[in-house]
Amino acid sequence: MKKILIIGGSGFVSTNLIKYIPENWEIFATYNCNSIKNQKIKSFKINLIENPKEIISIIQKIKPDYIVDTVAFPSVDLCEENHLLADKLHIDVTKIISKISSKINSKLLFLSTDAVFEGQLNKKYLETDIAKPVNYYGYTKLKAEEIILLASKNNVVLRTAVIYGANDKSRFTNWILSYLREQKTVDPFIDQHNSPTLVDDLSQAIIKILQNDISGLFHATGPTCVNRYDFALILAKEFGLDSNLIKPVTSLEKKQVAPRPISTCLDSSKLEHSIDFNFKDLETGISFIAS
Repeated sequence: MKKILIIGGSGFVSTNLIKYIPENWEIFATYNCNSIKNQKIKSFKINLIENPKEIISIIQKIKPDYIVDTVAFPSVDLCEENHLLADKLHIDVTKIISKISSKINSKLLFLSTDAVFEGQLNKKYLETDIAKPVNYYGYTKLKAEEIILLASKNNVVLRTAVIYGANDKSRFTNWILSYLREQKTVDPFIDQHNSPTLVDDLSQAIIKILQNDISGLFHATGPTCVNRYDFALILAKEFGLDSNLIKPVTSLEKKQVAPRPISTCLDSSKLEHSIDFNFKDLETGISFIAS
């Protein structure tokens, strides 16, 4: 029986990933504030900021075949304002996890971000393109990538972006849909482009990677390159809501603490070919969550 440990087991990606884990795998997970109530999962409460080394004994006790590290600060602006905190979670904790996982020969899969790139319009980034983050969040995630990949040739780094799904933790879609349903206006950015990723696709891709023992650096996003305004319009159309309530805004008009790249769309064909899997385009993905 395979053992899998999910670090950050109560998060959006993790709770969805659990649905796709094979029945004959033993599931373990860590959490900080939100306890895990799934009876199939053996869970451990841990504060990785205050007590990062506790994860060592947890991993040593379980000796998992696979470790999936989903932990990260969701706020890019928080990382920009508090470098020390970002360093602790994204860099220092990653060093601890990668060292112990390598020592006991666990395969470690780490979720990274498209924010490692500077951002360029009319381009889809490949894994071979030079990473040059414009904000501190991206910088710390890039450093974490380097730690993971240097620790073991067996490890995996997945760069993903704008993860959405049929879940109350799907932040962008829930914001747009809840406001439109209440007849409130929303103001998504028209000048920030990404490639949104259906959480179910990401979850299935992770399982295929582990089952097929794939290793290395991969992009893992949907194929649609879109700004948040057009994303919101597609949501409104699919859910039958009033698109006139969607008002586009630019980065200059709605100032954010951390600088954002203009466009960090990713090309995921390397991963798709490796695991014989296709990520859904945005319209198909939104139809999936609406069904």
